[in-house]
Amino acid sequence: MSAAIAAANPPFHVERQLTHAAQGHVLTNVNVWSPDGAWLVYDTRTDGFDGVFIERVRLTTGEVQRLYTSRQGAHCGVVTYSPTAERVVFIHGPEQPTADWSYGFSRRRGALVEVDRPGVSRSLDAMTYAPPFVAGALRGGSHVHVFSPDGQWVSFTYEDDVLAQLDAAPDSPAHEPNQRNVGVAVPAGPVRVPASHPRNHDGDWFSVVVTRTVAEPQPGSDEISKAFEEGWVGHDGYERADGQRQARALAFQGLVTAADGQTHAEVFIVDLPAELTRAGAAPLQGSATTRPAPPRGVSQRRLTFTSERRHRGVAAVPRHWLRVSPDGAAIAFLMRDDAGEAQLWTVSPRGGAPRQVTRNSQGVASAFTWSPDGRRIAHVMDGSVCVTDVASGGTRRLTERAAGDRVPSAEACVFSPDGRTIAFTRVVDGFQQIFVVAAGGESNANSM
Repeated sequence: MSAAIAAANPPFHVERQLTHAAQGHVLTNVNVWSPDGAWLVYDTRTDGFDGVFIERVRLTTGEVQRLYTSRQGAHCGVVTYSPTAERVVFIHGPEQPTADWSYGFSRRRGALVEVDRPGVSRSLDAMTYAPPFVAGALRGGSHVHVFSPDGQWVSFTYEDDVLAQLDAAPDSPAHEPNQRNVGVAVPAGPVRVPASHPRNHDGDWFSVVVTRTVAEPQPGSDEISKAFEEGWVGHDGYERADGQRQARALAFQGLVTAADGQTHAEVFIVDLPAELTRAGAAPLQGSATTRPAPPRGVSQRRLTFTSERRHRGVAAVPRHWLRVSPDGAAIAFLMRDDAGEAQLWTVSPRGGAPRQVTRNSQGVASAFTWSPDGRRIAHVMDGSVCVTDVASGGTRRLTERAAGDRVPSAEACVFSPDGRTIAFTRVVDGFQQIFVVAAGGESNANSM
């Protein structure tokens, strides 16, 4: 389809700038709205992981409230809201960082702040970096924490510092490598850990790894060496093939090795039991040479098989997280067409052939979110904030095409809880600023 704007189309929606301070204003890719849709939460990074504030801005007035300030040399960022409570969660780096212990993929944690108690944080996840390891505690770093739709569980990606240290040591014993995995925290804490390492800390919630990776996947198999960019499946799960409801599940990207030895990402799903505190075949806490193992009852499946396509696998660019329709029936992801453009696709959590949603001449250029009614997806494309009707595949431009620094940022394009507004960011005078635009309908947006 052509990306040109027809001259007869009605005018664009008016976008509104909410933030103006000379600092970063970074939206996470989902769950940035307060439950009532009155506020947007963000961090203040400008270059790398350098933010020290978690703030929120009021939609109607632009009022800014500071929710948290990191101290003792620590940084914070990538904040998301609970969809059901006035609570936020975000990444917190190490306090008093040193040359041999600073922020990294395996050295960060989740932090919780209650909005009515600004400035007071609690550790989401316990960490223990030396034996004895403890069930419910991890041994590394967690990242991009997202509450489940009912606000009861939190998903994240995880890397293991104990194994990373062995990876880096020249004479280390045989061990599993550090690999990115997906984890979940549940409110079954607090988890207390021993003082066996100066960086150990307790956590309020009970944390586990729920995906399985292997060091060297068998070519052509469903084994994976990385699990990442996950998303909760449905507001209350999805309907399985047997007609029963799977109450909790996460869709994620899994890095497979094709028969020719090349790697690419496919769509996977992990079904979660109601109870995550019971060990399965291996210890929840891992060992000195093995990573934490998934709980009893966790089931991991591959959903897409794209090795024969010209551009195989889930698109790596733009970076995006799998997002699932509110009814749990469709997992949305990006995959390149034969021309190399990133198009929206969906696949059922029960498996089957994926369905191509968009066929635009320009590719999707950002992370994306579903509207609350499950009919549309918001994303950036061709320099504009756009909405795509999932049933028809038609894409409509909401903001004028921009170029250069004015292009809406790729990190986030997030529907409000009532589906009427989309939040995004763009650079203004060197700093990311938060904007909103009415999501509208077909009568007042521009076709593409």
